[in-house]
Formats: sequence, structure tokens, C-alpha cells
Amino acid sequence: MKTTFRVTIILIIFFIFSIGISYAEPQVPSIGTALDIISDNTDSEGYVSAIHLLVLFTILSLAPSILIMMTSFTRIIIVLSFLRNAIGTQQTPPNQVLIGIALFLTFFLMAPIATEINQQAIQPYLSGEVGQEEALNIAMTPIREFMFKQTKEKDLALFLRIAKIDSVSGIDDIPTRVLIPSFIISELKTAFQIGFILFIPFLVIDMVVASTLMSMGMMMLPPVMISLPFKLLLFIMVDGWNLIIGQLISSFK
Repeated sequence: MKTTFRVTIILIIFFIFSIGISYAEPQVPSIGTALDIISDNTDSEGYVSAIHLLVLFTILSLAPSILIMMTSFTRIIIVLSFLRNAIGTQQTPPNQVLIGIALFLTFFLMAPIATEINQQAIQPYLSGEVGQEEALNIAMTPIREFMFKQTKEKDLALFLRIAKIDSVSGIDDIPTRVLIPSFIISELKTAFQIGFILFIPFLVIDMVVASTLMSMGMMMLPPVMISLPFKLLLFIMVDGWNLIIGQLISSFK
């Protein structure tokens, strides 16, 4: 079960980030070959290859969940959502644009890890230089290192206590099933902290506009209608997108 879990993680990470990796021609059978393998009932290797193909399709169906939970995607999309709410532009930018930005920023941030996995684990395994178990151990190392850098000790301690793991001499002794949920809640906390900071300048503008309208006796005029242009002006003047994206990327270093 543990090996299957690790195989799932490695294969999904590889297929997600293979778009940004330059490597030799993949040794993946064509659809016709796969159908021939399935129809060949007398060949035992055909059965094994067909099962591998079915498992691969099942794993790919889980790719969105792995992308969200084990990469930088969670923090990025939450911060961008907070930014949109703080400005008060409702559905601008639309969800598709925010998700697209978060995806490509995730590809950008995780590309070095995917390249390392490809060079040190996947290619040696395809060429027969290392076995499956060794390739899995090598491939999990950069992923775990990335998650450990972003995970808070308090969150790790929480799930270690829930899993009833008392003695841990180092990070190598922490299982991946404990690391992943710890990483997720750490990312949520960090994203909410960044979102709180984003809200402060726009909240000040809302308060100033609301106070000004009340002092002028224009209580029937919605303050949001007046404050929105000023918030957009502030965001443009400070080059907001450059500042937010730059700080988001640097927060993972």
C-alpha cells in the first residue's frame, strides 16, 4: 500500500510538469499497441501491460488533487482570491484567469523539482540503471524537501501526535502521509496571513470614503461605488501585479 501511494505521487507529479521538461522521446505505447496488448489473451506480459495502462489512467484522474495539495498552487490561488475580494471587483479577473495564473506560476515554481526528478529518477529508471524502489526513493526526496521547507513545525507536531508517532530523530523518519496534511494546513495559514496584509490598504480606502460620504450627508450613495476607482488607482500606481506575484514567488524561497 505504501509503495502504491508513492508510485501514484511520483507518476502524477511527472505527468503534470512534463510540459516544461526537455527529455528523450517517451517510451509510451500507442493506443493501437495498447489495444493489441489487451486483446492478446495468451501473453502474460500483455495482461501486465494492460493493467499498468489502466492504473495509469486511474492515476491521471487524481492529478488535479495532487497538483492542488502537494505544490504551490494552494497558496497562490487563495492569495489571488483574497486580492480580488480586497479590491472589490467581484468577478474580475474571472475564475478561469485566476486559476490559469496560479497553474502557470505553479509550473514555474515546481519546474526545477520536476527536472531533478526526471534527471535523477525517471530517466535512470527508464534506462534500467536503477530499480523501481530506488527510483521512487530518489524521486520523493526533492518533493519532500520542498514540502518540509514550507511546513511549520507546529503543524507537523499536530499530525505526528494524531498518528501516534512519538520518536522522530529526523525528517527522514516522518512519513509522507503525515507530511502532506501538515503541508496543506501550513499553506492555508500562510495564504491567509498574506491575504490579511493585502486587505489592509484597501480597507483604509473604504473607511476614508465611507467617512467622507457620511460627513457630506450622502448616505444613500454606496461607498463601494466611489472607493473602487481609488483602489484600482492605488493598485495601478504601485504596480500591484508585479509586486504581488514577486512576493508570492519569493515566499517559496
